[in-house]
Order: sequence, then structure tokens, then C-alpha cells
Amino acid sequence: MSDDLEPRAEPESPLGRVLPRHARALIEEAMADTRVVLVNGARQSGKSTLVRLVGAAVDAEWYTFDDTDIREAAREDPREFVAGMKPMIIDEIQRLPELLLSIKSRVDERQVSGQFLLTGSARVLGLRTLPDALPGRMETIELWPFAQGEIDGRPDRFIDAIFTHGPDLRHVSSLERADYADRVVRGGFPEAVARDQPRRRQRFFDSYVSNLVTRDVSQVGEIEKVGEMAKLVRLIAARSGGQLVINELAGKAGLANHTVARYVSLLQEIFLIKLIPAWSRNLSTRVTGTPKVAVTDSGIAANLLGAEAAQFKRPGSSFGPLLEGFVLMELARQQSWNDTRVDLYHYRTRDQVEVDAVLENRRGEVVGIEVKASSTPRSDDFRGLRHLQDRLGDDFIAGVVLHTGQHTLPFGPKLRAMPISALWEMKP
Repeated sequence: MSDDLEPRAEPESPLGRVLPRHARALIEEAMADTRVVLVNGARQSGKSTLVRLVGAAVDAEWYTFDDTDIREAAREDPREFVAGMKPMIIDEIQRLPELLLSIKSRVDERQVSGQFLLTGSARVLGLRTLPDALPGRMETIELWPFAQGEIDGRPDRFIDAIFTHGPDLRHVSSLERADYADRVVRGGFPEAVARDQPRRRQRFFDSYVSNLVTRDVSQVGEIEKVGEMAKLVRLIAARSGGQLVINELAGKAGLANHTVARYVSLLQEIFLIKLIPAWSRNLSTRVTGTPKVAVTDSGIAANLLGAEAAQFKRPGSSFGPLLEGFVLMELARQQSWNDTRVDLYHYRTRDQVEVDAVLENRRGEVVGIEVKASSTPRSDDFRGLRHLQDRLGDDFIAGVVLHTGQHTLPFGPKLRAMPISALWEMKP
């Protein structure tokens, strides 16, 4: 590579300080035994700050493909660009995915761990222009906006704890409904967490979504009209935590079903939404296969709906769906760093029996979770969990109703009501 093309200065955290990220240990482990490591996640979720810290420990060179000069240099002579002996960080690799061919060639010539640390703001392995997926040479780690435990400096190990202790798990919380409302509206983007004034946070969210729709979506797939995509994003935000029915969305948006399906796929690729698949073990022929959808950051979802924390602090407000999406994404984050390997689903039958989240480990053991905005859980809140418990028998580890109250309460064998903050405050 040319001597006059120097690595750019690494970015600083918008918080003015760097919060520890659970994913850091995962990246360092991967760098120790894998030639190429890709950190994939939403824009401004903290990827650049995190890989800078990991790279500093190995004296890595830093290059970003948001810089036109660097991107064009790599395009002009890709083999020379990746020919250095020092570890290399390449930020926003999805802007020049064809470089992966040269990276593949380089790591095949020089089979040394930790040669390349890449970041991407789109699901790089799903890009239509991707020439090769680097099978056996690359590990991918997803990074979401801050989890609540990362913001608070807490363990974030609920999944490990519930599968280890089951219904014996106990948690007392100091948080109330108003505290959860503040957290949901704030979300987890570092820039939003750093802004104390709601109006300034809303400005960030508006700009963020606008840039995603007008710029990032176009990188991974063509859209006919930006206005159509923007409308669809708002419609999906109104359903965060609920089922994603393509026909219904298409009718509301005035678009063809196949167009909505394609747009939904694009929104997943840029990490704006996450689909939670339906769970079934052939327990009933009446189980629906429709996925749930969650906006990956609850602050963005609330802002798209024009919702503020004050309105959610009142009983009877429409807090439930956003709170459910918030919980689903906290669980999705934990999947990557908890030791217990689980898959995340939801459960719903055509008879309207449902469980908001189903966690299943590799032995087929299941924890069911319901989310309630109320601080006073009731027996009726356990209807879906009892249904699941009856059908699973010994494979049912526990059923938990997460609520905005402060105490853990028993509601029968293996059934507990527990404060939502158990998600990030529990140790294994």
C-alpha cells in the first residue's frame, strides 16, 4: 500500500468515556484463533470504538471505508491494500465487499490468527454483491446498541441464571414503572444515551432513521420510493413486540406483498428490525408460524411513534408492546455472551394462547417469558405459560412473568413473577 495513505484517527465515544462491552471478550477470543473476525451491527452502535480498543492491544492499523480516498485505494489495488504484516482493522467493509476476495487470498497465503478485524453496518454475508463468504476463515460477532447492563455496569446474565436456578431464582428491584418508561424511550445507542434532553435525543433518532432509509438501505438493495420505506418503518414500529403479518402491512402501506417482504428483508440486513421466529415442537397442529418483529432499539421505536416517557408512566397507556419489544431485544443481546446457548422464539396458537418469548437450550429445555407493563401481576398473566408447561412436562424449566413491580412472587410450581430488571441485574 502507498506510504502516503495513512490510517485515519480512530473515533472517540460520544459518551466521553468508554463503557465496557460484553462483546469485547468474544472478539478477543476470536482474534486469538481465527484469521478474520467480523463485527456486524447497526450504525453508531459502538462497533468502531470497540474494535479500536481491541486493535490497540495488537498494534493494528485502522482504515475506514467511509473515507472515499481509502475506499478507492483499496478498489484500485486490493491485493496491495491487504498485504501488510500488521493486523488490520477495516471499518464498514460492506462499502467494498469485493475486497473480501483479496482478504481470502491473503489469509490463505499467511495462515496467522487475528490478521483482519472488520466491521459492517449491514449483514455482510447477505449482500447480493458478496463474492465469497470466507468459509472456515471468518467468525462473525453481532454488536447491538448498549444493553441495559452495559449502561449500568451490571452482569446481564439472566439467561444463564434462569437455566441454572429455574424457579428458585429470586430478584428484588428498586425500579418502578416510570424507570422502565425512561429506559425504553432512551434506548441503547451511545449517542442517545449521552443526550440528557429528550428533544436532543429525538433529533438524533430522526436523523438516524432518515439516513438509514435514504443511504444505507440503498447500499444493500434498491427501493422504488424512499417515502414508501419510511411509511413502512413507522408501521412496523407500531407493531414492535407483535406479529409481523405481511398481508396486513402491505394493505396499510398500500404496497404489494412481495414489495413489503423485500423491504422487511432489507430492514433486517441493516439491523433496524429483528424477526423472532415462531416456536413449535409439534405440540399442536394449531400453532401459528408467523414471526414477531422487534425494532432493534426501543428508543427508535418510541420516537417513530411520537411517544414520550411521560405518557407511559400513567397506568392504562399503550406501554405494553414497546416494553415487550424492549425485553425481546435485551434477550437477543444476551444470547451472544451468556454461556447457555439458547435460541429465541415466541409461541402462539390459533386459539390466541401465546407466550411472548420462548428460550430453548440445546437439550430441548425451555423457559417461557411473558412481559407485562403492570406492577401487580395476576394469575391470568400465566395462561400461556401454564399451557406450555402442561405440554412440555419435565422439559419446562420455568415460566416467568416479567413485570414493572419490585418483587419476585410465586404463582405455582415453576411459575414466578419477577421484576424486569432481573434481565440485567442477575448473576449466573
